[in-house]
Amino acid sequence: MFFLIRTAFWLSVVIMLLPTPDSMKSEGGVGATQAISAASATMADMKQFCVRQPDACDVGAQALTQFGRKAQASAKWLYEFLGEKLASEQTASAARSRDVSKPAPAEADPSQNTLTAADTSPAWRGPQRQADAKH
Repeated sequence: MFFLIRTAFWLSVVIMLLPTPDSMKSEGGVGATQAISAASATMADMKQFCVRQPDACDVGAQALTQFGRKAQASAKWLYEFLGEKLASEQTASAARSRDVSKPAPAEADPSQNTLTAADTSPAWRGPQRQADAKH
């Protein structure tokens, strides 16, 4: 909700700062100072809305509370749904990897177990000097 309000605000600022084409200019246009003063008056009036209409504010607060609870329940449901789905996929992949009844053909994954003993032996480093051996 606040994202939409911020987006609307910044779009309004950008539109106000863009130059007006000559074809759209008229004699009775609204100036920037008049627009700012009107916006300030509107904000002051909105701050007093709950004082004038307390019932509307109460209903709005209840609606927002209900919406928040619904959003929380929906997020919990989605989290559980995705958790169950991912868990079932992991269980299925683990079962497939544990299935040894069918031997896999050698050409299915030729990159497995191709290192020799010479490949895995450490590189030769040469003899250490006396000064290095003491540390």
